Amino acid sequence: MNPSFISLDWGTSSLRATLVSAEGRIIEARNAAGGVMSVKDRQFEASLHAICSDWIDQFGCPIVASGMIGSRQGWVEAPYLDCPATPAAAARAFTTLSISNKVEMHIIPGLRCGSAASMYDVMRGEETQIWGADVEPGSLCVLPGTHSKWAFVGEQSMITRFATYMTGELYGLLTKHGILGRLMEFDVKDNEAFARGATLGLNHPSHATHVLFAARTAGLMGEEHPAALPDYLSGILIGLEVASALITENVDGERPIVLIGDDDLCCRYEVALQLAGLQSVRARDAATIQGHVRVAREAGIVVCESA
Repeated sequence: MNPSFISLDWGTSSLRATLVSAEGRIIEARNAAGGVMSVKDRQFEASLHAICSDWIDQFGCPIVASGMIGSRQGWVEAPYLDCPATPAAAARAFTTLSISNKVEMHIIPGLRCGSAASMYDVMRGEETQIWGADVEPGSLCVLPGTHSKWAFVGEQSMITRFATYMTGELYGLLTKHGILGRLMEFDVKDNEAFARGATLGLNHPSHATHVLFAARTAGLMGEEHPAALPDYLSGILIGLEVASALITENVDGERPIVLIGDDDLCCRYEVALQLAGLQSVRARDAATIQGHVRVAREAGIVVCESA
């Protein structure tokens, strides 16, 4: 298979490079721990060459990148594209860099929705996953993570609007830097404790900061074992997120919610959604790469229409 472009999923903590064929198929994939936040002295080009300089030298094909590499903390800030946004619109809004005078790197823009009159919401990287998931018009996609996204998709994979929930980041802060983590024992998985926490969060969305304290009192009163408390807190936070989204995002529940992302996190959201009376399905694998393929086709980088 002849290479067509190099796909870069360059996030906060990791860098994934994939050599993609003219037909949009994976030829070879590589991973590195060289996320945006670990690049010293802004040596982004050195980090890029460390993972795929041989591909650049041998094939001379362009690079398509998404994620935090286009953020203010990344290589160069790629302007946000306003919603509603399609893969075709993203292809017209590339931020392009020359790499060692050999190849061009095209950074896919992040998305923005909302307004100064209310509040803005932004995403970088998740838009590419959604486009690669190739969901049906009218779908609601949930992308669990540090900053979970709830995104609504229309015709031609148009992302019409989305909302961000800082669930993962709050979990990290509360367990590592707050009093809730003092009673916890980690590295033991407790699915039942997660379900109990999720039920509590689902039932009390208007009392979030009060309900979170149950992750301490449940330990103090002996209701939850120290090893169960991390999953109990995770359940509370995800339950609160789901309950809030059901209210503020007007989720109708008529069709399954599409989960995109890490397998373990998606499993947790499956449980919480089921407890809330909602169905869910998983997106296809390698959604980010397929999203790059889709945008690259719109930009004329990949010309073959077969997948």
